[in-house]
Amino acid sequence: MGIITKIEAQKRNKERVNIYIDEEYAFSLSAEIVYKQGLVAKMQVDSEALGNLAEEEGFLKCKGSALRIIERTYKTEKEIRDKLLLKEFDIDSIERTIEFLKEYNLLNDEDYVRMYVKDKMKNQGQNKIKYALIQKGISEELIKKEVSKLNEDSQKEIAYDLAVKKYNLLTKREDDKYKLSQKIYRFLTAKGYDYAIVGEVVKKVVNSKELY
Repeated sequence: MGIITKIEAQKRNKERVNIYIDEEYAFSLSAEIVYKQGLVAKMQVDSEALGNLAEEEGFLKCKGSALRIIERTYKTEKEIRDKLLLKEFDIDSIERTIEFLKEYNLLNDEDYVRMYVKDKMKNQGQNKIKYALIQKGISEELIKKEVSKLNEDSQKEIAYDLAVKKYNLLTKREDDKYKLSQKIYRFLTAKGYDYAIVGEVVKKVVNSKELY
């Protein structure tokens, strides 16, 4: 048991304060925590209260770090959790932070998948999109739900446009149809398009007289 004898704002950072217990410096805290916890001079604090303050301080730092991460770019729950673990925040603080972000709709995997698929389908096939989302910690059920909305004809059109651009680049130094077909096939497969779409598009592009 001790008594808070002084609460003093730091000179270089007014958002943090120094706490003195029994006339001796004990630790520093965020001014926000001091306000929320109602800390004042002459208040008695025991070891449990000090432990709670430490937990709140850890959570506040963890939350601040997460907010800075999503300021730069939208992230999945797994990405946020992994980054916070790398910064060595404790599990309880991380879980509280995740719940805070969800509560204020700052973290929503379903929204993330929807935006990601919409953006990446402009130049990638569903296989590559699926794999990337799995790596980001998105559930297969959620991925399947969103990817199933992709229109096959639209994918063929995009794959065809990509193949034509690749074909035009390749024909500057290659005129063998077989080699052209193989290179474009590998190119589209690497982009994540299904084999059926790739086969159809490659045949159409390489055999099209309009491209000569």
